[in-house]
Order: sequence, then structure tokens, then C-alpha cells
Amino acid sequence: MPVKVFGSPASAEVARVMACLFEKDVEFQLIRVDSFRGPKRLERPKLHPHGESITFDDGQATLVESRKILRHIAGAEKYKNQGNKLLFGPGALERASIEQWLQTEEQNFNVPSAEMLYSLSFLSPDMALDGGRRGAAAAGMHPAHRQHMQKMEEMRQRYEKSVRELDKLFNIYEQRLYEAAYLAGDTFTLADLSHLPNADAIASDPRSQHLITSRENVSRWWYNISNRPSWKRIKELQRPPSAEAPF
Repeated sequence: MPVKVFGSPASAEVARVMACLFEKDVEFQLIRVDSFRGPKRLERPKLHPHGESITFDDGQATLVESRKILRHIAGAEKYKNQGNKLLFGPGALERASIEQWLQTEEQNFNVPSAEMLYSLSFLSPDMALDGGRRGAAAAGMHPAHRQHMQKMEEMRQRYEKSVRELDKLFNIYEQRLYEAAYLAGDTFTLADLSHLPNADAIASDPRSQHLITSRENVSRWWYNISNRPSWKRIKELQRPPSAEAPF
């Protein structure tokens, strides 16, 4: 049975899994959930019982959490002789280090980075960067405008909180990447791969890219992992189709 991935390549969860599949040279079929029509809609509750953005099915396992899927692809007997054989480490010691960094990514990187990216989707560049507080309750302000300003202030505070958390984390990464080329050692592994979707969004936004570019070792690490062929293929899949020429 061919591997099937249900979801959208724009989703961080789906992009993470597809990058792993490309690294392992595993052929798969991407089924875009948002393109389901008619009777096929009946499949969606079964495949996404809790509203997850991804479902993976390879005939042996049906999984809905991206990091569990990474571990399955990189560690499964059926894929062990394909593609990148070091994604999950050559032995127990290396795998323990990879697991430690996978947990760090999930618990300490993913949460503040997702929060920051969410807040940036609401904020204009000046509100995110100038640091000045806006008076949301100015005299004579229309209630709808006041509500909007309050929302923007909330988003700016969430952005700043996330930046503080990521600053601390990236300082730890900077030291670690001074000691080794990659997070779990001198080889690219799942520890690095799992960072790709959100780190790419951070590096692509002028309001947040300083978190990476201001650190020499983090910058080098990001350059190396983001230029892997597997991630370049993801970026191609995420690129919107070019507009057709009018008749």
C-alpha cells in the first residue's frame, strides 16, 4: 500500500512530515484535505477525529501527530535502508540526544514560535517593531476602532512575550551550535528537521528574522538545514500556482 499523507503542504505539520519522507526517499501520495468534494467529505471525520491538520497512513500505521510520524518513518524497519539512514541516529546514545532535542523543539520552540507567528499575522510592521504603546481608549474614539486597537495591543504584547522566550532559547541554541554543527551532533537529524516549518516562517519575516540572523552559529545552522534538497522541495510545493494569463 502506498504511503498517503492527508493535509495541506502549507501546514507546518504536513511540511514537517513531507520533509522527512523526502529525506528517506519514501514515495507518497499527498491528498489535499481542503480539496475534498462531494462524497469524499465523509472520509474526513474518520481521518481527522480531533481536527488534526495531518493524517499519515502507510498500511502499517495510521498516525495524526507529526513528530510521532517522524519517529515512525525514521525508525521503522521497512524504511531503514532507504534515503538518509542517520535521521534517528545510528545507535541508542545518539537517539537519546535526538529525542531530547525533539522534546525541546516541541515544548520550548514550537509553542512560542507559533504564538509569535500568529500575533504577527495581525500586526503591521510598525506595531510589531516600534515598541510604542498605543492608547486604545483615547477620548472620542469610535467603539469599533477602540476594540480594534485593543486587539492590536493584545497581539503586540503576545508578540513581545514570544520574542523574549525565543531569545532565551536561541541563546541556548547558539552555545550548542558552537559545540556541534547540528543540535544532536555533527549530523543532520530529526532534531533539526522538526524545526524547519516554524523556523522558515521566522526567517522569512523581517519582523522576526533577527532572532536567527543576529546569532552566528544559529545563522549557519539555519543556512545549512534550510538549503537541504528536501526542504527546497517543500518550498516548491508551498509556492502558490502562477496566475494564468487572461484570454
